[in-house]
Amino acid sequence: MRVVILCGGESPERDVSLASGRSVARALLERDHEVMLVDPAAVEPVLAGPLRPGDVLDAGVVAKEPPALAEREQWRRRMYAALTGGPVLELLRDAEVVFLALHGGWGEDGHVQALLEMAGIRFTGAGSGACAAAWHKGRGQAVLGAAGLPVAERHLWKPEDGAVPEAVERLVATGPVVVKPVADGSSVSVYRVDSLAQFGHVAAEVRSSGVELLVEPFLPGREFTVAVVGDQVLPVVEIELTTPLFDYAAKYQPGAVSEVCPARVQPDFASRLQDLAHRAHRALGFDDNAYSRTDFRCDSRGEPMCLEVNALPGLTATSLLPLAASGAGWTYPELIQRLIGLATR
Repeated sequence: MRVVILCGGESPERDVSLASGRSVARALLERDHEVMLVDPAAVEPVLAGPLRPGDVLDAGVVAKEPPALAEREQWRRRMYAALTGGPVLELLRDAEVVFLALHGGWGEDGHVQALLEMAGIRFTGAGSGACAAAWHKGRGQAVLGAAGLPVAERHLWKPEDGAVPEAVERLVATGPVVVKPVADGSSVSVYRVDSLAQFGHVAAEVRSSGVELLVEPFLPGREFTVAVVGDQVLPVVEIELTTPLFDYAAKYQPGAVSEVCPARVQPDFASRLQDLAHRAHRALGFDDNAYSRTDFRCDSRGEPMCLEVNALPGLTATSLLPLAASGAGWTYPELIQRLIGLATR
């Protein structure tokens, strides 16, 4: 097949996305597809291609810190222009399928999906509606809670609005809490906060950015993630942390954490997590042509809470979805072929 891979983009996860794109391209070449690797936010959007089976492409590397976003508006302008006209749009229309290896920002919040839907272009992953529902953590958790899934107490606040709401102060005062942007991925800018004074410092850091924060209790128990690919729920992965939080650096640096698949848990607990992940997948509008990854953390009693559902989880060499796929007996190229298959059936 002729496959165009979209990667890069305009989000803090840009570097992760570029690495995912290169990993996906290598896998597709191994499966005898013709590949174009495209970053719609770049000055020269075609990064590689057309590539054919036998061609060699280096693997991508993710830096320890997410990229600075000084150029974000420029990236967005280029991205919108590329996806709505000109040679990039023609490449997308000529492809048999577009593989979305974008993470975060417009690539995961439904923007890109909506543009492709309007252009009648077939692509991998969930549609714009499910992506939008999952991307905003506050709204996503509200939907999950309404569907009967276990979620922690949470409050939203924009530091630029001024005074800290009473409910947020109360939660922080009884802390510790986790503070994170309500709409970002890859654990970018996630903080553990133990006091109101520390919370004030975090708020001051992000006040000028206009970011809306989600504040929720710090859950001290074990951390798990469960992927759903089409109608199949994959084995449970446990993330064994050496730090309080599974942050950006820990996620993308080999050896920073231990990730175990299948997780060393009782079968009934694993089945419970898998059922919760499948219910979360459905509650947010993901269908049998989509895939997702649901993250859980346990409270002090060992009860799992749904943290979020990821619409386009990472596909780098150290990402969790490929690890879960390996636990199901799939090679990385087999996983990528299955994702293509969901979009083209």
